Amino acid sequence: MKKRITSLLLALALAASLLALPAGAAPPANRFYDVYDAAATRSVEALRLMGVLDGYADNSFRPNGQLTRAQFCKMVICAMNAEDQLGLYNTVTVYPDVRPSHWASAYINLAAKGKKAISGYSDGKFYPDRTVTLGQAATILLRVLGYKDENIGGVWPDSYLAAAAEAGLMEDLDTARGDQPLTRQNAAILFTNLLRCDAKGGEDSAGGSFLSTTGLQIVEDMVLVSCTATGPDGKETAMQFANGRIYPMAGSKTSNGSLNGYKGTLILENGKVRTFLPDAKSANRAIVAAAVTPFQITDRSGVKYAVTSDTKVYYNSKEQSWSEVQDWVTPGTAMTLCLGAAENVEYLFVGGGDSANEAIIVYTRGSNKGFDALTGGMRGYSIYKNGSKAGPEDLRPYDVATYSSATNSIRVCDTRLTGFYESCSPSPTEPDTITVLGHEFPVLTTAQATLSRYKPGDQITLLLTEDNQVAGAVKPGTNGAGTNAIGIATSVSTTSAKVELLCGITIEGATDMGEIEAGLTQGRLVRVSSTGRRSIGLARLGGGVSGALDLEKRKLGVNSLAETVSVYRYTADGLESVSLEDLGAGPISASEIGYAHLNWANRVDIIVLGGVNNGAVFYGRTSMTMEENSNGNVSYYMEVINDQGRIGPFRTNYEISGGVYVAAVVDQNGTGFASLQRLVAMKEVPNTAWSGKSAITMDGRTYTIPATVSCYNRDLGKWVTLEEAHAYASQLDIYASDDGVVRIIETGSKRR
Repeated sequence: MKKRITSLLLALALAASLLALPAGAAPPANRFYDVYDAAATRSVEALRLMGVLDGYADNSFRPNGQLTRAQFCKMVICAMNAEDQLGLYNTVTVYPDVRPSHWASAYINLAAKGKKAISGYSDGKFYPDRTVTLGQAATILLRVLGYKDENIGGVWPDSYLAAAAEAGLMEDLDTARGDQPLTRQNAAILFTNLLRCDAKGGEDSAGGSFLSTTGLQIVEDMVLVSCTATGPDGKETAMQFANGRIYPMAGSKTSNGSLNGYKGTLILENGKVRTFLPDAKSANRAIVAAAVTPFQITDRSGVKYAVTSDTKVYYNSKEQSWSEVQDWVTPGTAMTLCLGAAENVEYLFVGGGDSANEAIIVYTRGSNKGFDALTGGMRGYSIYKNGSKAGPEDLRPYDVATYSSATNSIRVCDTRLTGFYESCSPSPTEPDTITVLGHEFPVLTTAQATLSRYKPGDQITLLLTEDNQVAGAVKPGTNGAGTNAIGIATSVSTTSAKVELLCGITIEGATDMGEIEAGLTQGRLVRVSSTGRRSIGLARLGGGVSGALDLEKRKLGVNSLAETVSVYRYTADGLESVSLEDLGAGPISASEIGYAHLNWANRVDIIVLGGVNNGAVFYGRTSMTMEENSNGNVSYYMEVINDQGRIGPFRTNYEISGGVYVAAVVDQNGTGFASLQRLVAMKEVPNTAWSGKSAITMDGRTYTIPATVSCYNRDLGKWVTLEEAHAYASQLDIYASDDGVVRIIETGSKRR
């Protein structure tokens, strides 16, 4: 007879009256606010998905609550997937104190007589309502795994606990005392361990994994990407995995996201998800990034994690590489890291590993109304606004709040984007997606009420979540809800532009600008707007907060730096992201600050280096030419050259001769130099001053050396690599900018 699987592990067998909710009452939330232990959280969620541990009406799990022997028996039978055999034991009386009228009689009788997994007391009774102890629970589950009492021997319960530990049943339990009552939390961990254990081989058992004996479909080494994917039934409750496969849920339960990002075993019933069981040693770590580079992520506590350009990244259920997302992953971003044995990052999930599916919009300054509902009653959460630690007093109207279960934090975002409402799907009254500025945004269900006031063709200001979903909308010009979308213009022509917004999305549209203006906007930091369909306006950013950058005091002028400050530097190829650690120890003059932005707390959160007159900085060697006209008047022209190319020649009155290394800034018209500043020269720097190939220390100051630094060999008359410059001579000439970064290196015996 085909097995009917109503659940692999039914509820922790509380009495039916305890589990039932009053008619018309809302079902309990899918998060339990009183489960704090990480291992227990995963275990409880894995079991809850199968209709287990729904907890109580107040959204509590009561992890310290105790279980009876009858309740534990029911779990055993369900774990063995033997429910189809219960009918044979409904009218059997094995123990005099367990009559057929007892709610758990069939489970107890089957466990004792049919499966021989449990036994009564010496007086012949079972005592179903007595509390089950850890020693009793371990003994029962060892028998379920195929262990024989005669093979264990020794003193009970000590020898059984030792055997259970060796089998893997005792991992992550908070007690090892056999006489201790089994708590609900320990029961969840114990049964999760059972699902991971191997069965004992012997005369009556073929061995193998315990799960292989249940008749369910088992798929190992799966990485859960999302629990809100769209399944074949059209519901956004399916599980999506890193291999692209999507499986609908077998029952009515939906995941709360706490298993996202883990590698483990998928358990299926007829091709549908019964649950997802994370690997026991799956080393996931939820962090908030403090600094990011192409090769390293540093968290708020200062711990550094190695990454490579090929490290897999999952964002909004899509797989990308670290090199593709690193430029817009800013300090303050929540992440879930999967760590290898050497603490290297095997893959990571941006946004904590689970996308928000509901949001609260703040309408009153300092109000956190609705946050408890957002967390499902979870207590002890932290609040982060744009990645910085915040409190309710820091909240402002039109801030958007979501909840990350991976980090138990409220994530507040104040990103607002104003543009032309281009299209939506399926309808303006109930949109699932909306297209503004050429980008299709997913729409939260909670946003449909405010979006229904608008239709394609309107100007609209979107209120976005941290992971760029639409949480609401307001009319442009609404007080306190002005657009603040800033990005890098990565591709600009006279007719079109593409901008990578710092919040992590790409917008594209038509433009109307002159050739010189387009050239000056390319690679620049810009503010975006939209006035028509597929049309965008770009405004180059410059100025902002004024003053020198004091790295030691973490201040720019009189303003402190935000803990999530993002630093960029203009190069010949546009903006590049740098970390404060790469800027050396000395102060950076105000002339080197091209732009600085203040966040909600009046702290500097964006700094752009390379800044006189907001032009891009080009580092290289000057070359002078002279031109005499027919009247005998002489004009001087200068160009600046490095291994990437040349700027100019432009007519100049600068009193700088040829062959000098400078920081050059082109004026806003693109017709001359707005600034030429000599680089700091350090001649004949010995190899002993170098710290590897990334830094040198001279006169008490450390200078950072980029891997792409331009190097010139005077003897050969050509540009060379850093490795070639090092190998050519034991001493090098170094040229650095005011921000403590080496821009040019010269080698060779010939000197100008």
